Amino acid sequence: MHSVLLLAVFGFCVALALAVAARRAVAAVLVLVVGAGWPATLLTGGNELLRGAVVLGAALVLLAGLAAHDWGTLGRAVTAGAAVILCAVAAASSPAVAKSELLGWQSWDLYTRPQTPVSVSYVWRSDYSGLHFPKKVTTVLRIKASPTSLYWRATTLDVFDGRGWVERLTPAAAGRDPLLPAAAQQGKHVERQDVTVGALQDRHLVGASIPIGFTYNRRTLGDVRLGRDGVAVAPQNLTSDQTYTAWSFAPQPSATDLARSPGSYPNALVTEGYLDVEPGLTVPPFDVPDRDAVVRHLFQTHRLDGILRPYVPLFAQARRVVGRPTTPYAAAIALETWFRRTGGFTYDERPGRQGDAPLADFVLRTKRGYCQHFAGAMALMLRYVGIPARVAAGFTSGSYDPGHHTWTVTDHDAHTWVEAWFRGYGWLPFDPTPGRGTLSSRYSASSPRFDISTAVRLLTLAAAATVPDPHQFKLNTEFGVRDPSTPSPEGAGATRRRGPLSHGGGGAGHASLLRLLALVALGLAAAIVLAKLLVRRARYLTRDPRQLAAACRRELADYLADQGMAVPSSSTLAELAGVADGLGARVEPFVDAVDAARFGPPEGARAAARRARRELRRVERELRINLTRFERARGLLSLRSLGFSG
Repeated sequence: MHSVLLLAVFGFCVALALAVAARRAVAAVLVLVVGAGWPATLLTGGNELLRGAVVLGAALVLLAGLAAHDWGTLGRAVTAGAAVILCAVAAASSPAVAKSELLGWQSWDLYTRPQTPVSVSYVWRSDYSGLHFPKKVTTVLRIKASPTSLYWRATTLDVFDGRGWVERLTPAAAGRDPLLPAAAQQGKHVERQDVTVGALQDRHLVGASIPIGFTYNRRTLGDVRLGRDGVAVAPQNLTSDQTYTAWSFAPQPSATDLARSPGSYPNALVTEGYLDVEPGLTVPPFDVPDRDAVVRHLFQTHRLDGILRPYVPLFAQARRVVGRPTTPYAAAIALETWFRRTGGFTYDERPGRQGDAPLADFVLRTKRGYCQHFAGAMALMLRYVGIPARVAAGFTSGSYDPGHHTWTVTDHDAHTWVEAWFRGYGWLPFDPTPGRGTLSSRYSASSPRFDISTAVRLLTLAAAATVPDPHQFKLNTEFGVRDPSTPSPEGAGATRRRGPLSHGGGGAGHASLLRLLALVALGLAAAIVLAKLLVRRARYLTRDPRQLAAACRRELADYLADQGMAVPSSSTLAELAGVADGLGARVEPFVDAVDAARFGPPEGARAAARRARRELRRVERELRINLTRFERARGLLSLRSLGFSG
């Protein structure tokens, strides 16, 4: 790069010297402007005005010096040139010109025709009729904030009316908010965001995570109403380029921290309806003794009209998923993981017509929906198991520009998620929707940094510490926990004894058995890996480019299937590419190479087949980057690619 710059400088100097020697004033000025202007685009700093003045002065000297024929003319030209430079510097440094960015060449766009300004508005309530994102992506917010990936919350949907979740604007009460942790009152974990409104036309002020305050210009935004949950509403829609500052409480607890959070809650959570499963029906909190019997009795004595009746099976489903956890976090992470990974759900922005109880229909029958279905169902099921929860609405984090420390949020980032309350941390976000967004906190299954090993250990210990109840709903076996309703290996009538171990070498026998089981497991894992490797190698034992391309397509299908993706054997290359693209891999070069090997001219097909194999390796590497170690190991040992669908 340095040699190229040196050659360019040398070339411009030679061209300038030739133009001066030929007394071609205009040509000399053009060479000077191009030669000096190009390096200026590569420089950064605050000397743009000085550099521009120097270039302008040199250009005027060339024009005057090469055109003047006597000293008098040259003197007058120098005086006029100095005046021109002073006027140019004064004009360029004036606030009016700087604000309009007339001279900001970095923002010039000579190729795109001006378009009519676009506005984007939202109705912040549950609507399960389908999503229809426009093809054109529109920027709705620009937020200067830290690079930590946080969700931008506009409002909360606190009330479940029997069909969906609706907004409830509660004015902030005087004094300390009992639901806000002391750390927020002390200024700990408080994030600042400077928000600039784009095309969003809405009355809600947006803030990261849990907003606790806003600063703004009252003359432009009016008298903003701040609710007790950090929901701020202006008297009229905000417009483009309006600005305000949001202050948010954004703790980053670990899975271990949340596992220590008890299931007892402030009375305000109950009285304000955060455990209501329909208007007027409140279920008991998580830590109430014999809670399941209390809930069943509540359902039996409550009038099961058309609102509650379809949702009663949802309580049974929630109990089956969470098992018998000893902490609220164990229940929350079990539900989030079930929705995102193991429950058989599919993200679908047009799930079709649904009945009068869309959330029950979604969980118990269709298992197809978008963020409003996932968030609404998880929040309701959390309440069923005694955990205060609600739906949050706003936007995912968007894209971050590290140079300007700014997040760009578009209309396609609109999203809903779940907030659950934990003692010591307040409201914390969880995201049960697969493939839509990622939270930064390690406690959530939606985070790329999710501490799955700790979560599995906590859930396993929680289940092991619980005495099996034959009348209890089945445990979810997602984390390898045995269903307590199934008979023990000793038989249905066996009695579990506790006491000292019997003598006679029992401990050594257990150790030998464990070693044997470990060796068998390792041998089985090695056999699976070897079988998959042999099958893959066998596909490439050909020189036919078309068969090699088909082998590449089959290998991608097997890789996606091993990661739990729904990939039928009849899937086309375009369908496979769409799945891989949704997981963060760049698949266009691979698709082009496969198509060239299959349908291209024979003379280039063989090279295209080799390129397809190289691109396939790259696609697989990019897919692995977005997987946790647990997911990689699970895919390596999966039998789906060998034809076993279980």
